[in-house]
This record gives sequence, structure tokens and C-alpha cells, in this order.
Amino acid sequence: MTGATSTASALPFTAPADTAPHRSLLSRFDGIWHVTGSLPLAPGESSDDAFDRLDPLFRERGTSRDRTGETLTFSKKEAAAQDKMAVFDGGVLRIEQGEAGPVLRYRLASRALLFCFLAPLLFLFFAQATVFVGKFEKPNIEAKGKKPDAKKTPVPLNPIDKALGAPEPDKSKKKGAEKDKKPSPTTGYVFAGIFAALYVIGRILEDRRIKALFRKSLIGA
Repeated sequence: MTGATSTASALPFTAPADTAPHRSLLSRFDGIWHVTGSLPLAPGESSDDAFDRLDPLFRERGTSRDRTGETLTFSKKEAAAQDKMAVFDGGVLRIEQGEAGPVLRYRLASRALLFCFLAPLLFLFFAQATVFVGKFEKPNIEAKGKKPDAKKTPVPLNPIDKALGAPEPDKSKKKGAEKDKKPSPTTGYVFAGIFAALYVIGRILEDRRIKALFRKSLIGA
């Protein structure tokens, strides 16, 4: 249960007084890779009943859990593909008393979401670096093109090749090939767009999916 206990300290709902300034700064970015939400429980339902209904979700291979009073913490390591919560690496579930009755509040962390958020920034950096390198190399290429070429005189074809009807070397193809070698940032922009779309879609879908999963477990359907 050591892994689960460490997760509890890493994912509290409220920060201790001595770390509150640091948490207030980090909390601005927590929403990037954390999914939070709440679900009302049935009137009169105890925390024991609620956690018993949710317990099967945390009995998957690679999952460790620890329950203390009204709080359940969990962490995952090498979760199986069939695990319905495999996208999350850990989290905290807590049952609190609301105005209308008991409420389940949860806060889950996902490194997959964090990766999908950071990947576009990385690919955009590569794309901009490609643009910068291209601008830096362009003057050198132009200066090189202005220099007289001592070997500009075309080399005649071998008599045997000429007799066989081999065509003369096509200089335009060579120039075109040199242009094609110019680095392009397009690939970086494409991958940045793909991962940005994955993050937005995943962030919305995972929020809805985990809430539906908890609701279904609590109802027992």
C-alpha cells in the first residue's frame, strides 16, 4: 500500500497550510492532466456502501489502493489494457456531506493527458527550429550559387552511351532535387495538430467517461 499512500499525498483535495502557496501555483495547471468531478449519492447511503460498489474498479492488475475513513486513494503501475481506468495513474476519491446529502468527489491524474498536451508544444518547437535553420542556411546557399563554377562545362557522354542513345544529363532535375532537400516545418505542424486534437478530445471524453463509469458502479446497473 506504499504506492497508494504516496499518491494520497501527491493528490490532496486541499493543501496543507505550509504548502498552500506552492499548491496555489500548481493548481493553475492541474487541470491539464487532472480530471475532477463529483456525484451525488443516494440519500442515506453510507461511505462503506459506496466504496463497496466502487471497489471492483480498483481490483484490476497493477492497481494498489488504500482506504482511510471517507477517503480512498489508488495508484496504477503497468495497468492492463482491459482496465477501464487504465488511462489514469492514480487519484483520490472522497465522500463528503453536502447540503442535499452525501457526495462523492474525485480527482484523478493522467500522464497520458499530460503527454498529449506537451507533444504539440514539442512539435511546434521542432517546426520553428526548422524554419530558423532554413532562414539561416538560405544566404549561404544563395552566396554559393553566385560563385563561378569551374566545372560548369558539361561532361560529354561516353561514346558507348551516346551510341546506345542515352539522353544528355538533365540539369533541371538536379536543381529540383536540391530544392526538395530544403527542410520543411510542415511535418511538425501536422503532428502538433494531431496531438492537440487528441488532447482536446481525450480531455472531454475521459471526463464524461469516468463520471459515467462511477455513476454506473454506484447505481449497480
